[in-house]
Amino acid sequence: MSAYIIFIKEREHDAEAMATYGQKAGGTLAGHPGKPLAFYGATETLEGAEAAGVVLIEFPDMEAARAWYNSPAYQDARKHRFQGADYRVVLTQGL
Repeated sequence: MSAYIIFIKEREHDAEAMATYGQKAGGTLAGHPGKPLAFYGATETLEGAEAAGVVLIEFPDMEAARAWYNSPAYQDARKHRFQGADYRVVLTQGL
C-alpha cells in the first residue's frame, strides 16, 4: 500500500543552511523508490497555520518511506534542515 512523506515548512530562519540542505537532500532518493509529487509549488492554506512550502514524496509502502528517511544520506542532510527552518514532517499510508 502506498505511503507518503509530507514536509510542511512553517518558517525559514537560515537561508544558507537551507541551501546546504537542498544540495545534500536532492540526491538522497537515489537507490530508494521515492517519487516526488509536489516540490515547493504554489500553496493555499485552507485551514490551520500558514505553510511556507510543501514537499510530497510517494513511496510504495511505509517501510520504504522509513528506509529513505532513516538512511544515513538523508540523516546527514536533515541536520541542515533543522538548522535552517521549522518543519512538520508526516508519514501517512495511502489507499
